[in-house]
Amino acid sequence: MAKVFRAYFLKSLFIFWYRFLLRQLKNLIVFHRTISNTFANTTQSQIKYQKFSSLLNRSDLNDHTLIFDVENALLKSTSLFPYFMLVAFEAGGLFRAIVLVLLYPLIFLSGEKMGLNIMVMICFFGLKAKDFRIGRSVLPKFFLEDVGSEIFEVINQGGKKVGVSNLPRVMVESFLKEYLKIDFVAGRELKMVCGYYVGLMDETKNLHALKQVHEGKGSLDMIGITRFNNIHDDEIFSSCKEVYAVSQGDKRSWKKLATKKYPKSLIFHDGRLALTPTPLKSLAMLMWLPYGIILSVIRITLAFTLPFKISTPLLTFSGLRLTSSIPENAHKSNGHGHLYVCNHRTLLDPLYISFSLHKKLIAVTYSLSKMSEIIAPIKTVRLSRNRDIDAKMMKTLLQQGDVVVCPEGTTCREPYLLRFSSLFSEMCDEITPVAVDTHVSMFYGTTASGLKALDPVFFLADPFPAYTVELLTQVRPSQFPRVSENAEECRFEVANHIQAEIGNTLGFECTKLTRKDKYLMLAGNEGVVFNRRNSIPRNSQQ
Repeated sequence: MAKVFRAYFLKSLFIFWYRFLLRQLKNLIVFHRTISNTFANTTQSQIKYQKFSSLLNRSDLNDHTLIFDVENALLKSTSLFPYFMLVAFEAGGLFRAIVLVLLYPLIFLSGEKMGLNIMVMICFFGLKAKDFRIGRSVLPKFFLEDVGSEIFEVINQGGKKVGVSNLPRVMVESFLKEYLKIDFVAGRELKMVCGYYVGLMDETKNLHALKQVHEGKGSLDMIGITRFNNIHDDEIFSSCKEVYAVSQGDKRSWKKLATKKYPKSLIFHDGRLALTPTPLKSLAMLMWLPYGIILSVIRITLAFTLPFKISTPLLTFSGLRLTSSIPENAHKSNGHGHLYVCNHRTLLDPLYISFSLHKKLIAVTYSLSKMSEIIAPIKTVRLSRNRDIDAKMMKTLLQQGDVVVCPEGTTCREPYLLRFSSLFSEMCDEITPVAVDTHVSMFYGTTASGLKALDPVFFLADPFPAYTVELLTQVRPSQFPRVSENAEECRFEVANHIQAEIGNTLGFECTKLTRKDKYLMLAGNEGVVFNRRNSIPRNSQQ
């Protein structure tokens, strides 16, 4: 009886799976027939469907308008979570970031459309629209690092280029227009009440870009590039005569767009997060943050209370990394203070130079927060930005000891050097250039729009922050010929020479950009903060 029952059970199980698999196979055949019929019908309306690989050999793209799907064609990653995590953390604060991470399982299970709406609600609800600058100052860096090189080379050949996105337009517009030179952007508009986002998007995309194309501002002979199952879901792509489908296999084979191939160099960007906040990395970051803050306080206490010979090994044991290259004659002086001139990576540049030389320095800064002044274990002096007053003050400080100055006037994260102020070049007869570089894996120690007093705290909260300090050959301003006996031109020549020496050592590119250029882009101001107490504008920290 048992054998009969077992045989009956196995037979029933076999028939069940046979019918189930046969049904799935029939559905797959019907699906392919439906797709074939769809394409047969679209052929009648002069729409052609092809694989993306066949687009690589086209040589006439300059005569067409290319309409591409940002998330499903341009970007390699299939997850939008990191970009919303950046919005939540940088614009909304720590609480929003925690909520977004905790609700990620629900977002994942809700499907693509509903998951997107949930993330928009969490990240944008209650944000003030006119203060939202993350789309210009933070997101472009992470978008650029996710662009596929092969797809960009194809898009770049188009006569006109239209980017289509399901993301809010304020998140992608600056990245596409400013850095990739895309002509038109069709994104989703966020709904507002009294100037605040309510966390909802319009159901239809902004069709203004497509209207401009139809009005003659772009070619009417349009080619669409999107994923396979999105071809007939979007009304914009239905206007194309040809549609090329991008598969997941295509994306996996693409390389990331090299930095040197960016149409516009990424020099300035803001935000605290140095990592791409995927779900797992975001969870790890949030779990580390409380311990990181405690570790930051311990590191600051060690540097502030103990002498160099004791604090240096203890700080190294805590995870700080310092690599220094000091010439033998670095400590020699001619009976007066020595001037060290370095590029500016973080507020801790003078402190790390001091640790490398094992002696106290006087840090001359263009401005500094009260908290940074309090926790600094070396003397700090603010410049007034009045040339005559600052020159007199620096000469007085050089009589008291060695001085370090950062003539860029503000920090720069990327491998670029901003224009050097020439004030330092007339201070003494011997100047030592110092090449400084940093590396962090979790938090940046600089900001343009955030709370600047927390800059050293975030840098020291990084698990393994690294610094490289290299002293270069001394420069004597007296060795430079004075052009037409013009002292001012000589100062500029010395400043440019030292900038070039530091740039060559670090492999950085020298620019003529200034502190003003940085703050206009990242913070929407010229780096001036209004002081309510005395109604006088003062310069911001960096």
